[in-house]
Amino acid sequence: MKMLRAIALGMVLLLGAAVPALSQSLIRDAEIEQTLREWTDPILEVAGLVPADVNLYIINDPSLNAFVAGGQRIHLHTGLIMASDNARQVKGVIAHETCHIACGHTVTRSRAASVASRPALVSIGLGVLAIAAGAPDAGAALLASSQQFAALNFFIHTRAEEAMADTMAVQYLTELEQSPMGIVEFFEKFRYQEVLSEARRYPYFRSHPLSSNRVRTTRTLAEESGLADKPEDPRVVKQFDMMKAKLVGFLEPPARVFRDYPPTDLSAPARYARSISAMKVADLGTALKEIDSLIEEEPDNPYFHELKGQILFETGRPVDSIEPLIEANRLLPDNALLKISLARSLLERNEPEDIILAEEALRDALISEPNNAFAWTQLAIVFEAQENRPLAQVATAEAAYNIGNYPRAHSFAQRAILELQPNTPAFRQASDIRNATDPALPENEVFWRRRF
Repeated sequence: MKMLRAIALGMVLLLGAAVPALSQSLIRDAEIEQTLREWTDPILEVAGLVPADVNLYIINDPSLNAFVAGGQRIHLHTGLIMASDNARQVKGVIAHETCHIACGHTVTRSRAASVASRPALVSIGLGVLAIAAGAPDAGAALLASSQQFAALNFFIHTRAEEAMADTMAVQYLTELEQSPMGIVEFFEKFRYQEVLSEARRYPYFRSHPLSSNRVRTTRTLAEESGLADKPEDPRVVKQFDMMKAKLVGFLEPPARVFRDYPPTDLSAPARYARSISAMKVADLGTALKEIDSLIEEEPDNPYFHELKGQILFETGRPVDSIEPLIEANRLLPDNALLKISLARSLLERNEPEDIILAEEALRDALISEPNNAFAWTQLAIVFEAQENRPLAQVATAEAAYNIGNYPRAHSFAQRAILELQPNTPAFRQASDIRNATDPALPENEVFWRRRF
């Protein structure tokens, strides 16, 4: 029976559409994060949420999906952003997912999944009994149908929530005096998903099933808002175009980049995408030509200077990358990711003053992002350069802890404790990590099952 419950639980978790994120990487980009936060925070506020309490994650996955999981956490796949035609559509999806948080659906869906699993448990149990009784064909059929039973029951529970989320998405955007037609356009663009089999649908439409009635109702609500035809702010249009071009440049092969953004296209998004694509194939001349043209037109754009710094770093010129990264940080002084990029370049140059400046940048970054594992890794390099092995071990333990590598975190914390002065901040930091990952404590047993 334990085995049966485990099978059913795994099947129900798949219905939540959040599991794929566990095996996928997150995209970290200062510009894209800033753009999405600028769009999302007003929606969260009108929904009665505190923006600082809601995390937004960008998942590097070409499939079309968005979901809420782990409390107040909105996840967007890069595939969804790149498949969208405009900012309205992305905002519509964000507004829809916001309701799932504000309307308490993350709790009710967990209960619905539990209820939905009951017929599946019965079906699995009958299937196993049938096989044991000498009817393998009937048993196999019952086992195969168990997931379908659970899915049908789960969607019965969630259909009303999806309708509510559509309604509230329209309401949120209307309150912001923005066109709510994006969610309608998004649904209609992928309406063909309604006739596809479950296996062939995009992940988003497996967890957010479409229906003709749902699309019609949402369209009616959007048209009644009086804002359906309101044009997008030109600044938002530019943000979307640049974000999409950046994702295509980084994530798609050069052939796709040059198909979507041919050399004859001299727009800013096209040059942005081509610059990034050229960097990826180490075509330094083209990459610098395109980004320099953008900097000439818009010298106060920190993200253009950031990209130039990255181009130079990635193509083997880390020392030359420092100047544009300093300028990027001057233009956007409080961004953790820009500080970390500058620190990385300074450590590559490795002059005495660089170590001090890198430490300052990393400590500032960790104030706003204390769980940034890469920043902790770079800080460990700083401490090694300063010949401070105990602090380097503490930083390494922090980096390992924040990526979930608890055995490594425990090992380095234990080493640091042996060399640190008791009751100092670093000693207490190492002790906290050691205790949180101590394999002798029963509550930490699950950590040690996760070997890296």
